[in-house]
Amino acid sequence: MFPKIWARIILFFLAFLTIEAKVNGQSGTRKVLFLGNSYTQYNNLPLLLTNIALSSGDTLQTDANTPGGFTLMGHSKNEVSLAKINSQKWDYVVLQEQSQLPSFPSEQVETQVFPYARALDSLIKANNNCTKTVFYMTWGRKNGDAQNCPTWPPVCTYTGMDSLLALRYRKMADDNKALLSPVGAVWKYLRANSPSIELYNADESHPSLAGSYAAACSFYALILKKDPTLITNNGGLPTTQAAAIREAAKLIVYQKLRDWNLGEFGPKANFKHQTSNPKTIQFQNTSTNADGYLWEFGDGDTSTQFEPLHTYKTNGNFKVNLVAFRCNETDTSWTEVAISTTGFNHLSPQKVQVFPNPAESFVYFTVMDASFGTLYKLYSASGNLLECKKIEALETSINLSELPQGIYLLEVGTSHFKFLKQ
Repeated sequence: MFPKIWARIILFFLAFLTIEAKVNGQSGTRKVLFLGNSYTQYNNLPLLLTNIALSSGDTLQTDANTPGGFTLMGHSKNEVSLAKINSQKWDYVVLQEQSQLPSFPSEQVETQVFPYARALDSLIKANNNCTKTVFYMTWGRKNGDAQNCPTWPPVCTYTGMDSLLALRYRKMADDNKALLSPVGAVWKYLRANSPSIELYNADESHPSLAGSYAAACSFYALILKKDPTLITNNGGLPTTQAAAIREAAKLIVYQKLRDWNLGEFGPKANFKHQTSNPKTIQFQNTSTNADGYLWEFGDGDTSTQFEPLHTYKTNGNFKVNLVAFRCNETDTSWTEVAISTTGFNHLSPQKVQVFPNPAESFVYFTVMDASFGTLYKLYSASGNLLECKKIEALETSINLSELPQGIYLLEVGTSHFKFLKQ
């Protein structure tokens, strides 16, 4: 018989998804706002992204404000940009700085870039705390920045300018706990491995159609968490060029999603506990980045309190699970306690992270090296065993591409998790 605890988890998860959908107005459509300048406007990147996503069955609703030469400072004070931020509950807001500014000397970037990245992120979160800010890492100019080379030699070459842009966009993403769309890194890979693909417009700065397609594939992989080689829309490019670009986005973005902060700043479940009397435990919640909790005490009882006090009615060993969630992300931590008339003992805690949730083609989980050789099992929501293998690495991937959409249950050793495949 399917365990009752799983039934409670499923009901809780369904309720959670329903509430989240109502809060964010989600119905399978992701809403993305682009705030940038001509680098975003060229070849209509938002529409290009919408079209390639549609080719793999995904719907994106996009909007943009992209005046030529605009900076993050300008957007932070622009009435159109501010109105668009507040116009609805966005799933993602993409921020793109003026093409040269982030590569300038650090003192200038500290005063003219970073404060406005923070200001815009704060405005985005004020409108909807579940919106994810995405920083759009752009690229070095084809042969460096000739305009500023005489006074700032580090930008005299493509490599020097590109490395500074990557460094400053990384800092903006990390400092604001945001996602990073590594378009510049995809361009760098293509320059080295597919030099026949012209990524630049004739001005050696703005993107060609191929350059914008590379940007769109990067955003596709990050926002949809899907393999860009699933895209069937070539965006008006020759088939071989489009395929090479999709493969680059797969290698640089999709296969390294954690490098671009996906899941990095999500909820992290953790807790401590102490005894109040031989059968009563006070739980101390030390989770981070979470705003909701589900406790499962191992005896059939649950709680959504921040720090519950729980009394066990019988002696025995009980696995206590804490599910921490924020928006549509969850994390689980567990420990085992032994209840007896003399109190309880804390037994072998284990921390497992499962991501992303919801998942698309793959779901991943991480463990400690002490878990090698432990079994993991994947179940359908009805309790059917779908996969059972030994853990052989710190990070394990499970291919979901052949499975239908729905809720699945993952057992890692003695830990249990639920996730949604969409």
